Amino acid sequence: MAAPVIQEFVASDGYRLQGRVWLPEVDQFQGTLVVLHGIQSHSGWYEYSCGKLCDAGYEVCFYDRRGSGHNMRERGDTPHWQRLVQDVVQLLTEVRYRRQQAEQKGPVVLQAMSWGAKLAVVVAAQRPDLIDGLALLYPGIKALVKPTAFQKLQLKLAEQLGIRKKRVPIPLNDPALFTGEETGQALIRADLLALHDVTVSFLLANRELDRRADQAAELIHCPTLCLLAGRDQIINNPATEKYFQRIASCKKQLIRYPEARHTLEFEPNRAQIVVDYSDWLADLGSS
Repeated sequence: MAAPVIQEFVASDGYRLQGRVWLPEVDQFQGTLVVLHGIQSHSGWYEYSCGKLCDAGYEVCFYDRRGSGHNMRERGDTPHWQRLVQDVVQLLTEVRYRRQQAEQKGPVVLQAMSWGAKLAVVVAAQRPDLIDGLALLYPGIKALVKPTAFQKLQLKLAEQLGIRKKRVPIPLNDPALFTGEETGQALIRADLLALHDVTVSFLLANRELDRRADQAAELIHCPTLCLLAGRDQIINNPATEKYFQRIASCKKQLIRYPEARHTLEFEPNRAQIVVDYSDWLADLGSS
């Protein structure tokens, strides 16, 4: 199975984003996947699926979100929601330019897992020219884990008082929320790069992304795939399916895995999940 290389991408504000990139053989090239991870995870959680997709001919560009994974500077922080969007837009623009220069064919797909999906749909709505397809894996657009009314009030007061660097725990400490498999739980528990708290500034950005993600559905027209874990304890699947129905694309596919928990990467049937995703990508590339 293909192995990644650690690469660096410099954002327009000078932040150096580290991440994993999987490069297929030149003669096997089928397309490019730009991948966004969840709030706590990073590219290291997804080496199995990314390696398999690379073996199938896809270049996988998986940079950890600023302040996450390999990116230790300003941990769990972002200045505002636009900065997170701009990071993705800049990366997609660079991918498009590089591929045009190399005359590479095949689709550019924006893939996002969990929390990353809210960022992905905002980008897809704002810059449809940059992607050919959108893949939402157990998307965190409609979550079961939500702030209480008191927590919302605290965030509003912090905003009014200009308190932006105070750190707040991410309420996902139990690895069993992500997977029922002991191997996956052990990996999560021992992961030194996982993010466990964020700043008030990040939460304010998240609040705005929630609002804009909800408005984005009717603006998304590219082919869209959604994969849902039937036993998800983080994502509100019924609300997510309603959201997916609102997506304006005339080419949509939703696949459910009834026995799976949130992070499909750690589930026993992950090989079949990668095959299902690869089939969708192949169909996208041939259309």
